[in-house]
Amino acid sequence: MDWTGEEYPGQLAEFVAGRVRAFGVEPAGVDTDAVHRAAESDPTLRRGDFPVRQLDHLSGVLANLGCTLLACHNGTDTYEVLVALTGEREPTGLAGLTHQGLPVRAWGSEPDETLVSLNCPNCASMLVWELPANQTLADERCDCGTALFDVAGLPLPDVTLHD
Repeated sequence: MDWTGEEYPGQLAEFVAGRVRAFGVEPAGVDTDAVHRAAESDPTLRRGDFPVRQLDHLSGVLANLGCTLLACHNGTDTYEVLVALTGEREPTGLAGLTHQGLPVRAWGSEPDETLVSLNCPNCASMLVWELPANQTLADERCDCGTALFDVAGLPLPDVTLHD
């Protein structure tokens, strides 16, 4: 599914239900009807928000079925998801998994990397960093010399990070 949503309503729920059935578990409650109903009356919903809400919802449903929703990070704007049978194991027991050589993590878990992007408030250059999750941009400056982050790695008052 790409960042804008499903090709047809119910596609994601059908996929997840099929994976759960493959594990021999009845996929009770594996649908996104409640998410669709809530989205219809939400004036704050922006393009790209709905898929995240669906994935959040399905992740919770799967936890009750002894399964975990996993996301494969391929560097594109798509959501490649997998379903794993976790049973008694915690999702953290799935650390270090890969799918076709790409990292996989439980949906909603903290990422291993952070993407930071902004436009310099002085020269308007777009700057992008992909950092290990534990690294900050302390004292980082633009090539034009403008200070962007303080010593703690927090953006300075005139710096706005992209969402």
